[in-house]
Amino acid sequence: MIRFAHFNFNVLDLEKSIRFYEEALGLKVVRETELSNAKIVYVGNDTSDFALELTQLHGRTQPYDLGECEFHLAFVTDQYDAFYKKHKEMGVILFENPEMGIYFIGDPDGYWIEIIPTR
Repeated sequence: MIRFAHFNFNVLDLEKSIRFYEEALGLKVVRETELSNAKIVYVGNDTSDFALELTQLHGRTQPYDLGECEFHLAFVTDQYDAFYKKHKEMGVILFENPEMGIYFIGDPDGYWIEIIPTR
């Protein structure tokens, strides 16, 4: 058996990212690790074991090159309209696809997050 554990985003400002994920998606810090060259924080919620790993490398000052950003993290919600309204007010919606009934938000480092309604 194998299962997903976590996915990593490297971030420039860990506290800013933690605040974003808490405000935008309700994710909370579930554990932290301090290394000699980095601080790692895992955020998640009580609906899944899956966590998002946020890694801030000490001394990093340049934004990460995300290429063409052809990757993303996706969340399914039964509160789609409420999240859409919140994300619109936050000004973080990057792309909407009405045909598919989904939209994408961007985090402080430019990572894309897909929001999908429960179907």
